[in-house]
Amino acid sequence: MTQRGPTAIIGCLSMANQSPEATNATAQSVDGKSKARQNIESILVAVLIALAIRSTLVEAFWVPSGSMLPTIQIGDYLFVNKVAYALHVDVPLVNKTFHFARWRGPSRGDIAVFVSPKDRNLDLIKRIVAVAGDTVEVRKKKLYINNEAVPDLDAHYNKPYETDLQPRDNFGPVTVPEGKFFAMGDNRDDSNDSRYWGFANETDIKGKAMFIYWSGLGRVNRMGHWLN
Repeated sequence: MTQRGPTAIIGCLSMANQSPEATNATAQSVDGKSKARQNIESILVAVLIALAIRSTLVEAFWVPSGSMLPTIQIGDYLFVNKVAYALHVDVPLVNKTFHFARWRGPSRGDIAVFVSPKDRNLDLIKRIVAVAGDTVEVRKKKLYINNEAVPDLDAHYNKPYETDLQPRDNFGPVTVPEGKFFAMGDNRDDSNDSRYWGFANETDIKGKAMFIYWSGLGRVNRMGHWLN
């Protein structure tokens, strides 16, 4: 057998002395507060889930430059698979990344988003053309990996007849160190990439580009375009 405490008794007497209209008003007020609280909690949960997905699984990026033309257009919006290579959590407010597991390294031909080696506040999107252990060289615009010419079908040249500029048209050879990669933009004549600033760190990769989800009203045909 239990007894009500003093607070519970006072509450019951107070409610008993109220008129039906006052009781209804009180109930409606409580219901209103309860619904408002539920709405706030639902929004907070949704925000937390969105932040968790953005930090660990998939993140949206906007491309403001033309270094990856024509593969990626200026103004394209794309999704990046953040678990393509490893499990890591990005914390935007403090600009830090926490690494937990790694299942594979990047491959040649991957389009990756990564932190710039020159500016830690800047994200870059480039194509990985050489990985750890590869020897990379550019001879008169032609890409060579391990002293062999590669097809390099995604490369685009605005100035195909200019072949003597250093390091744009002639570079290397250099060997990619362990834990690094060599990246270039598909728009080879107008891309600030590893030819200019060197290797990038595998641990700085934010993810592998998946597909374009928006490119503006004038380019709706690009929506859903998968990136290779």
